[in-house]
Amino acid sequence: MRHVLSTLFSLALMPPLLAADWPQFRGPNRDGVSQETGLLPTWPKGGPKLLWTYGEAGVGYAGPAIVADRLFLAGGRGNDDVLFALDLKQSPPNELWSAKIGPLFKWKGNTWNQGPNMTPTVDGDLVYALGGLGDLVCVEAATGKEKWRINLPKDLGAAVNPIGGGLEEPTPIGWGFASAPLVDGDKLILVPGGKQGLFAALDKKTGKVLWRSKEIGDQASYSSPVIVTIGSVRQYIQVTNKGIVGVSAADGKLLWNHRREFEDVAIATPIVRDNLVFATAGFNECCECIKITEKAGALAAEKVYSNKDMQSRDGGVVLVGDTIFGFSEKGGWIGLDFKTGAVKWSEPGIGRGTQTFADGRLYCVSEKRETVALVDPTVNGWGEVSRFTLPKASTKRLASGGLWTYPVLANGKLYIRDQELLFCFDVKK
Repeated sequence: MRHVLSTLFSLALMPPLLAADWPQFRGPNRDGVSQETGLLPTWPKGGPKLLWTYGEAGVGYAGPAIVADRLFLAGGRGNDDVLFALDLKQSPPNELWSAKIGPLFKWKGNTWNQGPNMTPTVDGDLVYALGGLGDLVCVEAATGKEKWRINLPKDLGAAVNPIGGGLEEPTPIGWGFASAPLVDGDKLILVPGGKQGLFAALDKKTGKVLWRSKEIGDQASYSSPVIVTIGSVRQYIQVTNKGIVGVSAADGKLLWNHRREFEDVAIATPIVRDNLVFATAGFNECCECIKITEKAGALAAEKVYSNKDMQSRDGGVVLVGDTIFGFSEKGGWIGLDFKTGAVKWSEPGIGRGTQTFADGRLYCVSEKRETVALVDPTVNGWGEVSRFTLPKASTKRLASGGLWTYPVLANGKLYIRDQELLFCFDVKK
């Protein structure tokens, strides 16, 4: 009875999910698009009002997950990767609790990143956080109390594609685990990669392994999976260095496999609409769009187009209408026709960076200039309407690092992270 009452109390402390919340990486639908409205169409000179700056976020590139008046974030503090919760009813916010994820991700000679890479995933009264070394922890959202944990390399035989990164033995870790945990019903979907299977489905409440996608043994990339239904088949889609794959949401069986070698890191989350799947990678790589069709009772993938006009390295892409927006290593900021791959426009803008879309505007953050721009994507070009410079820069960002954490829009607030610094701006009308 005491356990039941404790559980009910914890649930009562967590508010229900709201339409304007941001409970996981790239938002409710993992597409970098917020459904929030009533935001400022332009900003005053100097930018929107800065509500607060939190200076104890630690190192790393994880973004905030926000549900009502609670913010969850992961960062490297001391020798640990840590998950913590902030109370947004206070300004500046109070830290409510912290929980260890695992040892701090780092390796000798790495001048690019340290600490956790990935935004926590919030599901009701539980939060899931992934550390750079593959430690995954599930905790109570209300209290931070640990429910269960696993280590992806040790328990799932995980392996990250190590191109350019760390070659830890016996498991390659590259630039650290960075594929966002995905909740689907009672399952927690992971992309550990490796010979035991690219995907793993766990019981979200216990961490018990339900199935592995053993037919596909690609190493994990830094891209995150998405849930889609194509035709009548519910599936998970993932980009790896070997191509793009879809597996059954029911049992992890391979549905289709589009082989296309990405010879450098694959980071961007795939974009899916109807039966079209779009993927892109930077470092002189390309973008590719494939169509999933049913043939003889089975699903098959066929290429629609492939070109080097969109080469997204770190910032990912968003789909607005029929246009893909993002920064390309070729041509700067680009508007690309989703269905044909034709370039609509390309301009330098604020240089390489990340973006999120909300209420008719793109929120773009420059990786090196500490510049934030508000852009109207309906014009045929870089339709900048406002910009400002962040009040200060991190002192803990490594020499080769940048502002790679994607901006977050939640409940009328814009959140931007630069390592230990988390800025909160009021962008509500």
